[in-house]
Amino acid sequence: MAATVELTPTESRAAPSAGWPGRLLRRGTAIVLFLLIWELVPRSGLVDRVFLPPFSQVAAAWFTLVGNGQLPLHLGASLARSVTGLGLAVLVAVPLGVLVGWYRPVAEALEPLLELFRNTAALALLPVFVLLLGLGETSKVSLVLFACAWPILLNTVSAVRTVDPLLIRSARSLGLSAPSLFWKVVLPSAVPTLFTGIRLAAAASIMVLVAAEMMGAKAGLGYLINSSQFNFQIPQMYAGIVTISLLGVVINQALVAVERRFSRWRA
Repeated sequence: MAATVELTPTESRAAPSAGWPGRLLRRGTAIVLFLLIWELVPRSGLVDRVFLPPFSQVAAAWFTLVGNGQLPLHLGASLARSVTGLGLAVLVAVPLGVLVGWYRPVAEALEPLLELFRNTAALALLPVFVLLLGLGETSKVSLVLFACAWPILLNTVSAVRTVDPLLIRSARSLGLSAPSLFWKVVLPSAVPTLFTGIRLAAAASIMVLVAAEMMGAKAGLGYLINSSQFNFQIPQMYAGIVTISLLGVVINQALVAVERRFSRWRA
């Protein structure tokens, strides 16, 4: 008689049958239903298809924009501004957040000013950036920098302040110096919260940049959407909106992959 083998719960979860096909199906169902509704509602006459064209028309317009080179041009312009502003925000906000979170005198001196500026909406300052820096690239990148700095700064401060005190005491009992304590204990422990702030900032960078491009730009996804609306090229307008959504997903997944690489110790 053939022997039977029973899988433990851990082994069952690791079995191939519970792998990526099932997860992909579950995650894709909602998107497929949304696109199906988008396709059917305009065709059924519930909404005017002039103002909300079926998804198939939007997809056709998207491929047309890719084929004639317009979409890569606008996407490249927006991506360059967004990544530059986000990168500068990381370089500025992370060290400042570490100082505020780690050194109490710095926190007491800077927190009132930081609290004032973080409650100022970035888009409300767009006219100020334009007046001071003009309509060129500098004002747009600076606005993205301002918008991205606050999620990164606040999450960095929180990450440094919420490191497990037991880990710090254990490291000090082993004779680690202050720099070694920071690099080997505080910074690795802060990585998950820090990357949460960076991911929030990445989403903010796209939203703020698109709004800025709608007001004064000659290239970019915001310019594409605004120009398509004025010229009544509605499928192209929705194609630009879809591209922004896809760009946000790609950037977020890239940051998640980087976070996993820096957080492998947690496994």
